[in-house]
Amino acid sequence: MQIIEVHTKSRPSTVYCGEGAYARAEEFLRDKDTFIVTDTNVYRLYGEKLRADFPSARICVVKAGERHKNKATLFQILDEMLQAQLHRNSVVAAVGGGVVGDMAGFAASVYMRGTRLVQIPTTLLSQVDSSVGGKTAIDYGGVKNVLGAFYQPEYVFCDPVFLQTLPPREIKCGWGEIIKTGVLDAKIGDRILENASRLYDLQFMKEIVADCIRFKANVVEQDETEKSGVRKCLNLGHTTGHALELKYGRRSHGEYVLIGMWLESVIAEREGVCTAEYAARVRELIALAQKRIPAFADARSVVKYALLDKKNSEKGIVDMILPKARGEYAEYRLSAEKYAQYLTLLQERQA
Repeated sequence: MQIIEVHTKSRPSTVYCGEGAYARAEEFLRDKDTFIVTDTNVYRLYGEKLRADFPSARICVVKAGERHKNKATLFQILDEMLQAQLHRNSVVAAVGGGVVGDMAGFAASVYMRGTRLVQIPTTLLSQVDSSVGGKTAIDYGGVKNVLGAFYQPEYVFCDPVFLQTLPPREIKCGWGEIIKTGVLDAKIGDRILENASRLYDLQFMKEIVADCIRFKANVVEQDETEKSGVRKCLNLGHTTGHALELKYGRRSHGEYVLIGMWLESVIAEREGVCTAEYAARVRELIALAQKRIPAFADARSVVKYALLDKKNSEKGIVDMILPKARGEYAEYRLSAEKYAQYLTLLQERQA
């Protein structure tokens, strides 16, 4: 098991990554006033185990899925926290994927102006990305993650035991964020290409999770609240990905990140941000998990969602992160009209 420290100004986090991480969570929470937040999917698989391992904990079960990442579910969690008479020294434990982690983290940040928080991520995506770094949020008014807070967990326990029960779709979702990291970090990208046949191999996933966490920890330490611009690099593929996700739904977040990176690599190439050779390398990485870019009817209309993105700094302008070179990225801005023209590329099915 690897131990990764995340040294942020607001609160340091310790990440336990590998076999035995869940046992560390049990040990830490054993004598704590614990409030577990999980969803219906995770509870179906692990509910009995959670009740056996944490017999004195209150367990709040919310409906699974992004469409329930809203104010109603947030207030369900807060209502149950109040009914459980939690205090500031109580510990909220988020046991689930990114949606559970985001909502439980946000609830912990506002309850009594902040109670203790740990993350026990159960999906590949949440282990490599959302559980680390302190971003918490809900969707509101048709805008993804528009209400939230930066709130660091004390501990993150990433145990690969949970990956064994994930369906292939969830593994692919996680690879969306892993490949994004591979574009941002040349060594991780090289390692992914060298192990292209092992993407669904549990041992390789264990190894790459730790690599991605270490990369993200370094970024978050430099720019915890996205003030200096360093942390913005983690939004690669997300401007288009989030906009498509809001418009069309159905696919997973990670799939939309892969599709977003594909379009944004094309934009980078055509706008002269990167060379054709490097854009091809980015698309080679994307193709390992997303072999075919699907067609989207009326893709041009997605621009209205992109204009609501939190990265934007001016009305009518879409800000995005584009791949520039090995291990490099660039912040880039397009007018809404120009961006809409690029979106039309998604209306034609790609090989």
